[in-house]
Amino acid sequence: MLELGQSSTPPSDNGDLIFEVSEATFMADVVEASQTTPVIVDFWAPWCGPCKTLGPMLEDAVKAAGGKVRMAKVNIDENQQIAAQLQIQSIPTVYAFFEGKPVDGFQGAVPGSEIKAFVEKLSALSGDADGGLNDAIAAAEAMLEEGAAVDAAQTFAAILGEDSTSAPAYSGLVRAHLALDDIEQAQAILNGAPAEISHAPEIEAAHALLELARQAADAGPIGELTAAVEADPRNLQARFDLALAQHAGGDVEDAVATLLELFRLDRDWNDGAAKAQLFTIFDALTPQDPIALNGRRRLSSMIFA
Repeated sequence: MLELGQSSTPPSDNGDLIFEVSEATFMADVVEASQTTPVIVDFWAPWCGPCKTLGPMLEDAVKAAGGKVRMAKVNIDENQQIAAQLQIQSIPTVYAFFEGKPVDGFQGAVPGSEIKAFVEKLSALSGDADGGLNDAIAAAEAMLEEGAAVDAAQTFAAILGEDSTSAPAYSGLVRAHLALDDIEQAQAILNGAPAEISHAPEIEAAHALLELARQAADAGPIGELTAAVEADPRNLQARFDLALAQHAGGDVEDAVATLLELFRLDRDWNDGAAKAQLFTIFDALTPQDPIALNGRRRLSSMIFA
């Protein structure tokens, strides 16, 4: 049990998503505050190089979560007792507190996709603190998965009527209209999303899905494109078009493989079009999707080979 800062002093500013804490305020600003909202604690020091990269990435992800999580920053040089009690042996180290206790964490610099997934997981811990909107979103997602796109769209719209800054609801409404082949309405919905959630993972995924939907409308016949690539493996335009057609047909894994091979053959072709298209596909998938994880890993190995 933490005994730091047993003062009853309230958090310095409950409206701040990102704030500094000390040994005197740790109990109130982190442990007690986490009873209702998850609090991420970033242990850092001015001399730590990786901290200077990780910190801003964490801050961006927390801001994108729209208040579902908060972030406390602890300078271990100035707060050595906290570091000792929590056994912080290297930095950067990140802990997540919820309901007064540590629930997750990691050490070292990690990719942006893992940071987003980490914050998304914590955002979901708030449960019914949102007045049941999380349950409504889950129900709308189930409708969409079952093919009831109209019902899903109506439910997502109703959720936005209650919470106009819900990134999951905006994303769901976009995906519902894409399922109805209404690309223009999907674009209009995204255009109307509030600026404060513009960098939320759900909104970025929706933009990627919209771009892929537009590409699908112009995708060529898979058979013809496959034959063209087999006839001339250096026909990179045909290979790129084949990847578009594969994705449009639902063969996401094949599309990624085709683009990775194109990148291997000529990473600079068409101003790096293969790499850009791969990132569009990855962004449209969930961070933990095996296709995205494996694809990113293979692409990284090629880039740094």
